[in-house]
Amino acid sequence: MKIKWKLSFFIVFIVITALSFWNYTNRIFDWDMPGYIGCLYTLKYPDDPNKVRILTYNEIRKEAPELEYKDILGVLNPPDKARQAFAGNTRAFSEQLPYFRIKLGYNLAVSALYASGLTSPKSVLMLSIISYFISGLLFFYILKITFPENYFLAGMMTVCIMILPPMTYMSRISTPDMFIFQFLLVFMIGLLRKWNPWLMFLVLFGIIFIRPDYIPFTLSYLAVKGLYDYYRTKKLNLNLAVQGIILLILYMVIIKVCHYPGWKHLFYDTFIYRRHFISGPPPDFSAKEYFEIFFRKIIYFKKVTLTSAVLVGLTFWSSKDPWIRICSLLIFANIYIKFVFFPHSSGLRFFFGFIMMLFVVFLWAAGKKYHDFRIRKIA
Repeated sequence: MKIKWKLSFFIVFIVITALSFWNYTNRIFDWDMPGYIGCLYTLKYPDDPNKVRILTYNEIRKEAPELEYKDILGVLNPPDKARQAFAGNTRAFSEQLPYFRIKLGYNLAVSALYASGLTSPKSVLMLSIISYFISGLLFFYILKITFPENYFLAGMMTVCIMILPPMTYMSRISTPDMFIFQFLLVFMIGLLRKWNPWLMFLVLFGIIFIRPDYIPFTLSYLAVKGLYDYYRTKKLNLNLAVQGIILLILYMVIIKVCHYPGWKHLFYDTFIYRRHFISGPPPDFSAKEYFEIFFRKIIYFKKVTLTSAVLVGLTFWSSKDPWIRICSLLIFANIYIKFVFFPHSSGLRFFFGFIMMLFVVFLWAAGKKYHDFRIRKIA
């Protein structure tokens, strides 16, 4: 059996390597790239924002295909006035950077690759490729945990997951989505392996350090875990409360240090009007305007809703374990918590991590059901 698992791993390793190479050769220079490269150069030239802007776009122009570079500049039809302002006006560009700077862990990882000798555009894009490769290995390991006797299923399913369009797309663009995905998988491994609570806390800490917008997920997990433990033992776990307070303090410190404009600014700039200057007109909108956008977007959220609901249903059908069911509902709820704050129905990549976590919970339930069935059959 060990030899078969090693062979399966070797095949998966080769396939993921080939897919990573293909993703790199088909990398996409998107309009998020200037923001993260701008954060990188701000660390190097903190007192020269004009140089940061010029250097950012010059470095992208050296490597980006002409059409993609024009898209970044906002000069394609229809023209994007906001992108044109960011590319041509130092104040407009600098005021956008807090939206990107807040992902501290991601920016530090980009800086580490840049320090290793890569160009700034390659540093951003290579981080997604490296994260994609690591995520493939982590997913294979998850399948080895959930189906320890089925090396063929583990290998085949890993390859199928890695060629999904959202996976390959996230690996080719300059966003933290692929980078955070591997940490979500590590969290799921900890859940499956029943890691020490403080080790799980370190994973949660890393998730917030990379993407502070995951604070609802981390705090809701600690709250649900605390309530579940209290229900079983009738004892309060104060460690979980301490962990929640630390994560909340970390979140607030990051918001403060990075001068993050806040949710209202983000919502306004994303869904209502992308302002050239954040310091300009305030992001005023009513509750009525918010709900109009929310309900308009949720209509196009059908694929995520259906996929998530099916996975929850399959999990409940496969297992009666209360903790597995609670984990499934917790992740399902966080999909909609995230949607409430950021109703980007067309951006599957914003919710794909949660969907895959739901899928892992289903594998957890299915693996236990399969194992129990084999035991009953042998008996």
